[in-house]
Amino acid sequence: MKILMFGWEYPPHIYGGLATANFGITEGLHAQGDMDITLCLPRPFGDEDQTSAKIIAMNAVPVVWREVGYDEVKAKVGHIMEPEHYFNLRNHLYADFNYLHTDELGCMEFVGGYPQNLHEEINNYSIIAGVVAREQQFDIIHAHDWLTFPAGIHAKQVSGKPLCIHVHATDFDRSRGKVNPTVYAIEKNGMDQADSIMCVSELTRQTVIRHYHQDPAKCFTTHNAVYPLRQELADIPRPNHASREKIVTFLGRITMQKGPEYFVEAANLVLHRTRNVRFCMAGSGDMMNQMIYLAAERGIADRFHFPGFMKGREVYECLKNSDVYVMPSVSEPFGISPLEAMQCGTPSIISKQSGCAEILNNCIKVDYWDIHAIADAIYSICHNSALFDFLQKEGRKEVAQITWEKVGEKIKDIYLRTIRKSTYH
Repeated sequence: MKILMFGWEYPPHIYGGLATANFGITEGLHAQGDMDITLCLPRPFGDEDQTSAKIIAMNAVPVVWREVGYDEVKAKVGHIMEPEHYFNLRNHLYADFNYLHTDELGCMEFVGGYPQNLHEEINNYSIIAGVVAREQQFDIIHAHDWLTFPAGIHAKQVSGKPLCIHVHATDFDRSRGKVNPTVYAIEKNGMDQADSIMCVSELTRQTVIRHYHQDPAKCFTTHNAVYPLRQELADIPRPNHASREKIVTFLGRITMQKGPEYFVEAANLVLHRTRNVRFCMAGSGDMMNQMIYLAAERGIADRFHFPGFMKGREVYECLKNSDVYVMPSVSEPFGISPLEAMQCGTPSIISKQSGCAEILNNCIKVDYWDIHAIADAIYSICHNSALFDFLQKEGRKEVAQITWEKVGEKIKDIYLRTIRKSTYH
């Protein structure tokens, strides 16, 4: 089966959870043995993590005809695309886009990530998708999150092939209900046009059905997973839990969706009962300064650390160095980070308002707003070594069973059902 997949970010260039999920899904599908995946990315760098997909660099796909030679193409985009592929794509131009800003190869630039002109980049990406969809051969389209939904729709219109969209989050999750009407419109249009909608949790599936008015029969719950730790990460030592100050960690975007203020307030309650605990809020986001001020107002700044954004090995060193991991998200479509913490042997406290709570049992689940319950759970794990040992051991065991290969198997099944249904119609 040939899949044309539209993604936005990919390891090692990680801006959020979407990159990790996109990698896991791609590899999980490849493990099924008969999957030929072409993955479109706005701005790959040529150093993408070992992947089983063939990557198309959308910033190297021409939308305007330019008379250029082989050597010129190779010098400009040879590190991310074979020059022969560029010329083949050029033969599939479908409209006059001379009014757009393009480079000497007739391609559009992308900043990558989530820049100020994000909506312009989303639109450009969907224009380029029209060239790619005319040039590629595929059986089904898979578009990840709202950023790529317009590209997926365009590819469907061009090819007549069925479209599966993957909802990793909705604007209801990101905005705590203060929905951006432009983003909502893009999300809803993607869902309306999709033949199948994959949702990272039942929580997200219900949001899609209720708030976007989608047919439940075409909405599927497809939980995320986690990859086994690479050996060099598994080898990072854990300090002895019993013989030191305890460290409690929040790791993620410091934004309204992630509930950072509940972490600070729970920390304050814990520190009224014991001083043998330090709190780490790793990450960056628009609420970071607010959280620094809140910790100072509560008189706990001396027990609080804000190390900033972490990536790669730093994340795992931070998790291994922690005695407790807390994810107090207000609305978390899935949440891969607790799985990563549990892999590292760090007991986790997660909000009941998270998708991963649907599949995890060996962790402590609380309502995000219940700071007393969060504080009690933190205090118990820090001071009850039997509880710590149980959650550490059973958590590791549980997460080892949650694999991307199983996710790939489920997605393949959804593909087959979608293709059969569209052929039948």
